[in-house]
Amino acid sequence: MRGPPGLQRDANASDTVADGRKELKDGGDGGEDKDKDKDKKIVSWRGAVIEADQVTEAPPSAVQKDAAAPPAATVLVEVSPGRVDRVEAVRDAFRHAWKGYKEFAWGHDELKPISKSFGEWFGLGLTLIDSLDTMWILGLKEEFDEAKSWVDKELSFNRNVDVNLFETTIRVLGGLLSTYHLTGEQLFLDKAKDLGSRLMPAFKTPSKIPFSDVNIGKGTAHPPRWTSDSTLAEVTSIQLEFRELSRLTQEPQYQEVVNEVMRLVHKLPGKHDGLVPMFINTNSGQFSHKGVFTLGARADSYYEYLLKQWIQGGKTEDDLLEDYIQAVEGVKKHLVRQTGPSKLTFVGELSHNRFNPKMDHLVCFLPGTLALGAHNGLPVDHMDLAVQLMETCHQMYVQMETGLSPEIAHFNLQASDSRDVFVKPADRHNLLRPETVESLFYMYRFTKDTKYRDWGWEILQSFNKYTKVSGGGYTSINNVLDPVNPGPRDKMESFFLGETLKYLFLLFSDDDANADLLRLDKYVFNTEAHPLPIWPSPPK
Repeated sequence: MRGPPGLQRDANASDTVADGRKELKDGGDGGEDKDKDKDKKIVSWRGAVIEADQVTEAPPSAVQKDAAAPPAATVLVEVSPGRVDRVEAVRDAFRHAWKGYKEFAWGHDELKPISKSFGEWFGLGLTLIDSLDTMWILGLKEEFDEAKSWVDKELSFNRNVDVNLFETTIRVLGGLLSTYHLTGEQLFLDKAKDLGSRLMPAFKTPSKIPFSDVNIGKGTAHPPRWTSDSTLAEVTSIQLEFRELSRLTQEPQYQEVVNEVMRLVHKLPGKHDGLVPMFINTNSGQFSHKGVFTLGARADSYYEYLLKQWIQGGKTEDDLLEDYIQAVEGVKKHLVRQTGPSKLTFVGELSHNRFNPKMDHLVCFLPGTLALGAHNGLPVDHMDLAVQLMETCHQMYVQMETGLSPEIAHFNLQASDSRDVFVKPADRHNLLRPETVESLFYMYRFTKDTKYRDWGWEILQSFNKYTKVSGGGYTSINNVLDPVNPGPRDKMESFFLGETLKYLFLLFSDDDANADLLRLDKYVFNTEAHPLPIWPSPPK
C-alpha cells in the first residue's frame, strides 16, 4: 500500500490528511471534544416510545392494466438554521468526495484517491449511479445534472461483462429506481427496466435460486468460479428492487422470480430457530454449509429484507413477518451475549453449536432494523435490544484510537478490567462503511435522543481527520488503531457516497423537512440506502 499523501491544506476544508498526521478543526453544532467521552464505556440507555405507524394498504397487483403514474418530483425543504453546521459539513464532505471522483474517475466504478486514478468492477459507473439520489437529497443540483447527463448519454448495459446480480441490483437498479421516484424523470425508469430485463437470465436455474453472476450483454449466467452455491444474503436481498420494477412497469415477471425465492427459502429445512445458513445451492435449492449462523457477511441483509419487504408490501405478507419475528427470537436465544467488563450487548456467531464472540461491522445494521420493526408495531423488546446494540456499535468506534470502527470486532466475555473490544491484525481496516450511521439515523428518528446525532457527528469528524485525501475523495484505511499512520488503502467505495454520507445528512437534517422528504411511513430504504415507496392501496 502507498503511504499517506503529502500535507497540503485544502482551502475549502477545515481538515486534511497529511504526512500520516491529521488535524481536525472543530466546528458544527454541538461538536463536543470527543476525547472527553473516550473513556466512557457505558452510556445510560433510555427506553424509546413506540408509536403506532400509519397502516399502509395492500399493494396493487403487478398485472393491473394501467402502469403506476410517474411520481411528482420531490423537492428538498430548507433546513432550519439550528442544524446548518452539521448539515453543511456533510455537504462539504460529499463535494470533496465528488471532486475527486469527477476529476480522476468520472464514469468509472470507483475512485482511487491516493493514486488519483480509478478502479473498475463492472464498468457501469457504480459510484455515479449510487450517488444520484444522494445528490438530489442533499440539494446538489449542479452535480446531479452533470451525473444525469452521463446516465443519458453514456450509460449502456449492452456490454459483454459479467456482473454480480446482488451488487448490481442494490446499487444500480436500486439507485435508478429511487432517483426516478425522487425526480419523476422517465430516463431513470427506462434505464432501470433495461437493466432489470438483462438480469433475468440469472434466475434460469434448476432450483429457481438465481446464479450469482450474469453477463448483461450475452444474457448468460453462472455461479462464481469458486463454488456452485449462491450466498443467502445475495439471493434474498434483491426483492425490494425487482418487486418495485414490476409495480412500475406492470410486467409481473420481475416480482414473480424474486417472490419464488422467498417462498422456497421459507419452506426449506435447515434453519435454526429462524436463523439461516450462509449458502444455498443453485442446483438443489437446498442450504449448504449448514451449522454456521451469522448476521454478518453473506447472511445480513436476508434478515433486513424480511422486514422491509413486509413493510413495502403493506404488511400483508404473513410469511415474511413470521420469518422475521422467528429470526429475531433466534438471534436473542443463540447469538446475543454481553461482555464481561462493561456488559456491552453484542451479536456473535454460531459454528456447529460453538459460540464465537465475533461481530462484523456489517451487523450494525441491526439496531436500525430492529427499531424500524418496533416502529411498525412489532414487540417493544425489539427496541430494547436495538438501544443496547446501538451503544455497542458506538463503542466499536470510540474505543479505537482513530475513532473509527474496525471491519470486525471480537468481544471479551471474561469479567475483568480489560477492554470490551479486541481487534485482530487482519480486521483493523475501515472501509467507510455505513451500517452504524444508518442505525443512528433510525434511532434518532424514532427516539429523538440527541446523543445519536452527537455520535454521528463524532464519526464524521473522524472520517474527515483520518480518511480525507487533500486532492479530493476519501480513502479506506488499513489500521483504525494507529492515528499516526492509519495506512490509506487507496479506494473510495461507492457506498460512502450512496449510503454513509446520505444517512449522516438525514441524521443531521431538520426534523420537519426530513419528515416531509423521506417519511418512514412512505419510504423503505433498500440495503444500499436507496429509498423506494411503500406501496399504495390499489384503486377501487
